[in-house]
Amino acid sequence: MLRAILFDFNGVLVDDEPLHFELFRKVLAEEDIELSEEDYYREYVGYDDRACFQAILEAHGRPAELPQMMRLITRKSMYYQQVIQEQGYPFFPGAEDLIRNCSDAGLMLGVVSGALREEVEGALRQAGLLDRFKILVPADDVQASKPDPEGYQRGLQGLNSLPPLPDRLIHPHEVLVLEDTPAGLEAASVLGMVTVGVAHTYPAEALKLAGKVVEGIEGLTCEDLRGFYGEVAG
Repeated sequence: MLRAILFDFNGVLVDDEPLHFELFRKVLAEEDIELSEEDYYREYVGYDDRACFQAILEAHGRPAELPQMMRLITRKSMYYQQVIQEQGYPFFPGAEDLIRNCSDAGLMLGVVSGALREEVEGALRQAGLLDRFKILVPADDVQASKPDPEGYQRGLQGLNSLPPLPDRLIHPHEVLVLEDTPAGLEAASVLGMVTVGVAHTYPAEALKLAGKVVEGIEGLTCEDLRGFYGEVAG
């Protein structure tokens, strides 16, 4: 039985992957490192900021020490907030309605994301949806980014341990995950969670690890997700 849904954030709920690429490229250019769009989407999309900067620095033979990475992360976050203050968080069409629909249907909701907490909370607060989520697991709360399953492990723990407590333990196979990257799908699948790939960032054929793939979330309802869950979980 489907009891909870865990959403990825960037690329599933909020359409800001292009913005993140531009800001990674801007910050790295200030360090005399060039980042191409092809390399970003092939190698790094789905990483949190720390893992992305570390991988790129190491690929260019640069020291990836924590103080340096924190400076880059802080600078990128500052640029990101400047854009958001001017334009707001760009939710995908249908994302806000889907969240409300699933929440009203009594499902427990969470976010497991490589985004920073201030970004996730800021977006959900902007949409008036923050109180619809039982658990948020942003990049700040994990040691390893996707495809490591740590974020989804923490998400499951939060579903089970935060009030209101479920009447019985929620198992991984009772959780549906919406992800837009192969790394995110791998992280959830390792734990036995049921996955839906959302082809916002990658083409559908790149998301074959998912139990079900959809072109986008516009028009989706809670009943659709229950149907997908039933197809995959049997």
